[in-house]
Amino acid sequence: MKTASRILGTAFFLAGFEVQDAPRYGAERRGAPIFAYVRADKKTINERGIIDHPDLVVVADDSLVPLPAAGVLQGISEETVILINSHESGDVWQHRLNSKGAIVILPETEENEDRAQLRYIGATCAGGAAGLLGVIAKERLQQAILAELGHLGNTVVTRNTSNGLAAFDYMAKHAVIKVKEGHTVSARDYIRPQWLDIPFEDARISAPIIHAGLTSVEVHTGLWRTMRPIIDYRLCRGCWWVCSTFCPDGAINVTGNRPEIDYDHCKGCLVCVAQCPPHAIAAVPETQALEQEKEAQGESS
Repeated sequence: MKTASRILGTAFFLAGFEVQDAPRYGAERRGAPIFAYVRADKKTINERGIIDHPDLVVVADDSLVPLPAAGVLQGISEETVILINSHESGDVWQHRLNSKGAIVILPETEENEDRAQLRYIGATCAGGAAGLLGVIAKERLQQAILAELGHLGNTVVTRNTSNGLAAFDYMAKHAVIKVKEGHTVSARDYIRPQWLDIPFEDARISAPIIHAGLTSVEVHTGLWRTMRPIIDYRLCRGCWWVCSTFCPDGAINVTGNRPEIDYDHCKGCLVCVAQCPPHAIAAVPETQALEQEKEAQGESS
C-alpha cells in the first residue's frame, strides 16, 4: 500500500495537482496491516496527518475489512467510494457492510496463484484508484509507475505497468460512479465527545492478576502468521544454535541436535529462514501449509 500511495501520488502530481502521500505503519511484524494516505488538490494543501473522512478507500486484502484494527471503514460516509480487491461480488460486500455508498470490486488474482510470489498489487490498486478518480490520464499513470519503480528493472516495471493499466481500463465500466471531492471540515462544527465518569474499582477486581509464571504461552501468537517457516531435515546440518538463537520469540525448540518449530508461537517473522546457513528452512504461505496438513491428515486416516 505504500507503493500504491507513491504511484497514485506521483500520478496526481504529473497531472498538475498538489499532493501529499504518506504511509502509516501498525505493529512491527510481518502481516500487520499498513495504511497509506493520499491527498490531492489544485490548491496548496495545508492540512497534515491522517485522512479522517476519505472520499475513496482502496482495500488490497479483503480479509482486512472486518478487522477493527485495520480501520478500513473508519470515517467513511454514504458518499465514500470503496474499492476492494476481492473474489466476492460488489453485491455480497454491499450486503455484508450494509453500506449505502458505492462499492467497486477489483477482481483478485486466481486462488491457485503462488502467494509467496510478488503479486504486484500496489500498482494494480493505484491503477484502479486512478481509473475511478477520472482526473488522471493513463499516460500519467504509466509515467508514475516508471518513476517510482524504474530502479527495480525493466521486468518489474513491465509487469507492474501491465497490471496497473489493466486495472485502470477495468474501471471504465464503472464510469458512472464518481468519487466526489471532499469538503473542508470546519472546526466550528466540532462536537466534544460525551465523557463517561467511570468510578474507580479495586485493583483486585479490575486489574489482571498473574497467578503463575510463564503464562505468555497461552497467547498463541502463531495466529498472526501469514508465512510459515518449514524445516527440511534432509538439508538440516544440526547446527541448531543458529536458528534457535536468532528466533526473537524462542519459538524454535531443540531436542538433541534437531530443531523443531513451535507453530503455536511462531509469528512468521522468517528470521530463521534468513539465518539458516544450509538454507534448510523454507517459507511457505500459511494457507498452502494448512492445505498440506489437511491432505496429510486425510491420507493418514
